[in-house]
Amino acid sequence: MRFFGIAGYSGMGKTTLLERLIPELTGRGLKVSLIKHSHKNIEIDRPGKDSFRLREAGCSEVLLLGNERWALMHELRGTPEPDLDYLLDRLQVCDLVLVEGFKGGDFPKLEVWRAGQGRSPLWPDWPGIVGIASDGPVDAVGVAHLPLHDVVAVADFVLAHAAVRAG
Repeated sequence: MRFFGIAGYSGMGKTTLLERLIPELTGRGLKVSLIKHSHKNIEIDRPGKDSFRLREAGCSEVLLLGNERWALMHELRGTPEPDLDYLLDRLQVCDLVLVEGFKGGDFPKLEVWRAGQGRSPLWPDWPGIVGIASDGPVDAVGVAHLPLHDVVAVADFVLAHAAVRAG
């Protein structure tokens, strides 16, 4: 199993790039999974539903199974967020795991950056960034530059730089 990160500030277009990148990769015959890290509180369950009520009652984990998907919810209840290795261990085997977020993790990442957003790139201050995909020129020497609109080039870059997961 290999993994590769997509990083960048909110509003830079990470999800939009992933929406275009995933079909390109799966079209090449790869089984792709994704881990998305958010600094916001997320809620995938709804108040009033049985699973919500039982989670609120104190379950550590609740697994929901429906006709088309299943989801495992794990309550942190004040414990620290798990690291990326822990989360990767929970995924079924696939060819490539794309990781959105985990900006501080030291694994290969492509930064999505748009000059019009008025922010400096994360690179070189964040670990693991091996390339920047942007909608225009980037003033960054020593890191690969990719056109954000060229999904084929981005896919090639991701596959060439993805880390191999031991075990």
